[in-house]
Amino acid sequence: MSISLGLSGCKKRKRSSGEKVFRFKSFGENGYPTEFKGSFLENLKRLLECGQWEGSSSSCCVNGYPSWSFQLEVSRHPPVYKLLWVVEENIEASTSRHCKHCAYVGWGENLICNKKYHFLLPSKDDAQEVSLNCGGAHFDDHTITKGKMNPAKLQCCHSLHGVFHSNGFGHLLCINGVEGGSELAGFQIMDFWDRLCTGLRARKVSLNDASRKRGMELRLLYGLAYGEPWFGRWGYKFGHGSFGITPPMYKKAMEALQGIPLLLLTQYSTSFPSCHDIPMILSRYQSFSNRALVTLGDLFRFILQFESRMPKGNLIDVSNSGGLSDHTSCRWSSKRVEMATRVIVEALKRAQYRWISRQEVRDAARAYIGDTGLLDFVLKSLGNHIVGNFLVRRCLNPVTKVLEYSLEDISKLFPCPESNEYARSNITREQLMKDVACLYKFIFKQAESVHKQDINNTIPLITRVILDLKYFIKEYNGDLPSNKVDQVGIMGGNELKVFCTILLRDNDIKPFHRQIGNPIIPPYECFMLQEHTTIDELKLKVERTFRELYWGMRSFNAESILNLNAKGMDSVFGLVEVGGTLVVEGSIYPKMANREDINEGGMVGRRVVDCSCGAKLDDGERMVACDICEVWQHTRCVQIPNDEQVPPIFLCKSCEQEIVLSPSLP
Repeated sequence: MSISLGLSGCKKRKRSSGEKVFRFKSFGENGYPTEFKGSFLENLKRLLECGQWEGSSSSCCVNGYPSWSFQLEVSRHPPVYKLLWVVEENIEASTSRHCKHCAYVGWGENLICNKKYHFLLPSKDDAQEVSLNCGGAHFDDHTITKGKMNPAKLQCCHSLHGVFHSNGFGHLLCINGVEGGSELAGFQIMDFWDRLCTGLRARKVSLNDASRKRGMELRLLYGLAYGEPWFGRWGYKFGHGSFGITPPMYKKAMEALQGIPLLLLTQYSTSFPSCHDIPMILSRYQSFSNRALVTLGDLFRFILQFESRMPKGNLIDVSNSGGLSDHTSCRWSSKRVEMATRVIVEALKRAQYRWISRQEVRDAARAYIGDTGLLDFVLKSLGNHIVGNFLVRRCLNPVTKVLEYSLEDISKLFPCPESNEYARSNITREQLMKDVACLYKFIFKQAESVHKQDINNTIPLITRVILDLKYFIKEYNGDLPSNKVDQVGIMGGNELKVFCTILLRDNDIKPFHRQIGNPIIPPYECFMLQEHTTIDELKLKVERTFRELYWGMRSFNAESILNLNAKGMDSVFGLVEVGGTLVVEGSIYPKMANREDINEGGMVGRRVVDCSCGAKLDDGERMVACDICEVWQHTRCVQIPNDEQVPPIFLCKSCEQEIVLSPSLP
């Protein structure tokens, strides 16, 4: 995908009076700018018909590649426009037919498609060169990802760069928000991309998440807060872990990191003279919260949610934040609620921190508060809330089934209480981000340099597991027969919806087998058939479709339909159920049968990987091959630092051991 796009001429051209303008916030929804009711490739073609054709040789084209542009209106007041480019890359003109993104995310056995479609939102109107070799991304308030093609050749970042293979598999390579030079925030661009994928009916989309903000890995920040990456809000989940990381390993590591008690941070912060601010920061956000922040997960989730509620003016008044009187169902004044709260806390103090029933607390408080409705409201709202230096705990007694209350002194957890001071002050987003950066540095950086203790041994191991997961995938399920809507099919207008794929006959199958010996079957494609369609016409449709889609199938001849006893002139109606699946068997010309490199993984997919970390496939990390057995392993796993060159001769432990044990030559 090493293509350099010169868009300077395109982006400086003036929009003609007849050129359409589309709303950015709606672009990609079904019906806007067109109806998306066919397969991915059909929907894509319909979309391109709505765009401005830039040709393949005009002064406005993209270095000779067929391209289309869309004027998108981001805002009317003031008027802000973005130009979306769609560039068609023919695999015959590409310097490399294979896709490393597919190989590293586990799709290496997919057949090579004839075309790729690049979707680009340039960052700035004055950018002179745009490269499809996206290798990096900056991060703004809410962003993002990092492509991994060839960072050394990166010429200019984009607001968005995504690529689709013509069969509906895609990769989100790059998103840049405000800090990356875009007029749009990261979440706006991501919403736009997700609408495109949904509307076009993509199958699966991957991304390589290496997003950072102010030197902090966002996988750690959002993992601490929500147990998933920033992309999780759009449905991106575990795709393919590097260094043998599996979904259970990732889940356990995330839970362990979120569950680390804040009390341990307070204790270990005394080992860092430069981190005397840690207790103060913990106390600050605990004073803002009306619930106890007990673990790292509680703290970071509260901070990120707190930041999301900050007004655009970048300043928030935290006075009386989180008070019980702010509750929507509260009809009492804040003074009366505060007085009732103090009375209840004093009653619990007299209980000497033991558990007492709700009725006992209520009876003790009634000596001072006559309004039983107010007492009931405060008792209902006060459970697990902070009042001064105390945490009011509430739980259901498992034996008596009665609610009980107790008081816990948390002054030791937060030794520098500043509730009174900060309740009368303001906090800015900049201060919040400084606090987050300080916590991040203490937890993930400085703790590694102190003597090895329980927490210091655990956090680096957990962190490595989380950061070793970079590839995330969202399954859009466009056109897959597993989609419930597609299973129902369409019978309106004497039409029948069926799903077909192809299988090569035995004499043509060898180059298309997986390593385990099973034949490679492309994804099913959707076909809308008229009532009079015959078996021969269906085979012809399948033949044309798969020839158009896949580079290795350009000479495919459809011959028969598996498990369907029918003649060529028989009607498909009555033989195939609505939404049914068919496998069309056929062959390719002999000259194609000898081609080996027809899958996206290419040589990467044929490497034999057997690393001590458990990896069996190339995951894109740096590797070295044994000069005897030619088995690949991670350089990290064989103790070769990243800043050192791979030795000219490398032997794995197994081969090295065999040499040592072999009898010496005479």
